[in-house]
Amino acid sequence: MAGTTPTAGGYYPPAGFHFRVRFLGIQGDNEMRFQSVSGLKADIEMETYKEGGNNMFEYQLPVRVKFSDISLKRGLLVGSLVTDWLLVAFNTFTFLPMDLTIELLNDQGTPLMGWMLMGALPKSWSISDFDAENSRVVIEQIDLVVREFLIL
Repeated sequence: MAGTTPTAGGYYPPAGFHFRVRFLGIQGDNEMRFQSVSGLKADIEMETYKEGGNNMFEYQLPVRVKFSDISLKRGLLVGSLVTDWLLVAFNTFTFLPMDLTIELLNDQGTPLMGWMLMGALPKSWSISDFDAENSRVVIEQIDLVVREFLIL
């Protein structure tokens, strides 16, 4: 990945609105365009251990890493290959794990940082409400369970 974004006064944090999502094995520019990504979070689950005879504190020992569900939102894409992948799971209860990347981009479109999500499976899929009194774009939300992710 490219380095940090320098400015005259030093480091300037990147903006969170320029990113892309790539489902590995699925081609097409429209398949990468999402309006939001949330849930890039990893936690270390801890086990509590109490030492006999010592009531002043407990030890916390690391057990495993747990990754949060990832939520993707975009304008409804008719004929989407990503949606076809989701529908296989929901219609036939056949699950095909998918790897994907999320890349934070600079103003030239070069990746600054990335996340490789491995073993993603669909957890939920929803479409925003239809409302004749509003002229909003129809939004689809895709929630994924991931086995793990790596920071690129």
